[in-house]
Amino acid sequence: MARLNVNPTRMELSNLKKKLASARRGHRLLKDKRDELMRQFMILIKENRSLRAEVERGITEANRYMSVAGSVMQREVLDTALLMPKQEVEIAVGEKNTMSVNVPQFTSKFKTSDTNDIYSYGMVFTSIDLDGAVSALSEIFPKMIKLAEIEKSCQLMSDEIERTRRRVNALEHIMIPDYEDTIKYITMKLSENERSTTTSLLKVKDMVLKQSHNYQ
Repeated sequence: MARLNVNPTRMELSNLKKKLASARRGHRLLKDKRDELMRQFMILIKENRSLRAEVERGITEANRYMSVAGSVMQREVLDTALLMPKQEVEIAVGEKNTMSVNVPQFTSKFKTSDTNDIYSYGMVFTSIDLDGAVSALSEIFPKMIKLAEIEKSCQLMSDEIERTRRRVNALEHIMIPDYEDTIKYITMKLSENERSTTTSLLKVKDMVLKQSHNYQ
């Protein structure tokens, strides 16, 4: 460890002891923050894994329906059926503070509350498989929004965990040992100076006593 380049004085020793106490407090707080971030991160990872599996199953189902619909319907009819959607959706983006990390919150709002508005076509000339594809995508859409929210939160929390880990390591392996070594050095230096001063005073005392004795 590197000793800090400071003057070995009592004032500097007092300042370093205060800095060491603050560094130790900060180290404890940052470790607690890191551990809590890790706990919440693991919860999000578990939720992300489960939700991604649901979304992938829903997309696979929608693709299967669409593939069948494309094989039984003419391309022009299929394109026309999906040309003018009735339903619209708005995504509101907010934030939530979690352990000093601003994670996103996505809220979806549909233009109408009528569930039949997801079908932008009449059902006389279209395949029932197209209905299945549209229905599957409609059901999975809110989960896709939630998945995007969780994955972005995971990314942001992962970055914060890494930053916190580096700060904890810097305090634990660099700053605190440097403060401790410097305090030890200054303490030894002050003790050495005190002993030197005491020795000098004793010598002066002996000289004074000898001179006083000679005068007598």
